[in-house]
Amino acid sequence: MAFNLDPHQHTLERAVSCCGIGLHSGKTVNLTLKPAAEHSGITFRRTDLGGKSRVPARMEQIVDTTLATTIGSGGERVSTTEHLLAALRSAGVDNAEIELDGGEVPIMDGSAGPFVRLLQSVGLKRQRALRKVLRITKPVSCVSGDKFIRIEPYDGFKITGSINFGTELISEQSCSIELNAERFAQEIADARTFGFVEQVEELWRNGLALGCTLENVIAIHWNRRSVLNEDGLRFEDEFVRHKVLDLIGDLALLGSPVLGHVIASRSGHALHHSLMQAIADSPDCWEHVEFRKPGQPHAITPPAKPRRKRLPVSLPGLLFPAVAPAPCPA
Repeated sequence: MAFNLDPHQHTLERAVSCCGIGLHSGKTVNLTLKPAAEHSGITFRRTDLGGKSRVPARMEQIVDTTLATTIGSGGERVSTTEHLLAALRSAGVDNAEIELDGGEVPIMDGSAGPFVRLLQSVGLKRQRALRKVLRITKPVSCVSGDKFIRIEPYDGFKITGSINFGTELISEQSCSIELNAERFAQEIADARTFGFVEQVEELWRNGLALGCTLENVIAIHWNRRSVLNEDGLRFEDEFVRHKVLDLIGDLALLGSPVLGHVIASRSGHALHHSLMQAIADSPDCWEHVEFRKPGQPHAITPPAKPRRKRLPVSLPGLLFPAVAPAPCPA
């Protein structure tokens, strides 16, 4: 299957804002998405800290993967980036500046759905610069106990995820999806984060998850057979769909669209980070493909001899413009 991807970089048509609470701090966070110049990628700016520096949404900026993905630069940190980055990457946003007045991206309803609809409300602007994509040419994998993740060559971007929590409610679940903006919005974006009730209570006792409510987290009953949320589940397999959402958001930190098939079993933020690092450490397993202006729109046309770039472990050149079981968030 040919991979349909507009060859041009995109940014937002105009700025758009939202407001929500931080999942762990419980504090109100104001967030604004702004258009950005070609080749600038996705960056975060903490206005509450003076907003003088920016934190690039790149894998080498990851500073913590406990409960969520946190990136940082100097003294500035931004946590719970995965839901917003999944929405931006899946919508096809390469360049954007994200301003927020707190240390967490607001959790909203626990999914990427509100961010998708925010982007849909303003639309995207096509830019003159052409994209580059990261094409996997040989498999790369990581294993941690009974968890594993790998990425294989594939003419498109496909995610296959599976989980098994060993409970009646969440036994074996799997989800495989060929990603594009429409399918992400319809099948993945609205899947919410989840946690077991007693684990959420433990987080509360430790001063975490202070913003966690039934409005933004699926709370799994003590009996492991039901959820406490009155509206129930949005999808029968909402749990694994949310895991796929997290994976898409974390891999957005590679900084460019990816051509490959990601297969993950029981993976989480830490293992996602390990996969990205393994890709960085394996320059013979991937190549950068540059777009040429095609005769037909939305067609990928790599050069006859794609230029392969061997990059340092941190992948600074690769990060060309961007777009577990854990108790809570999952």
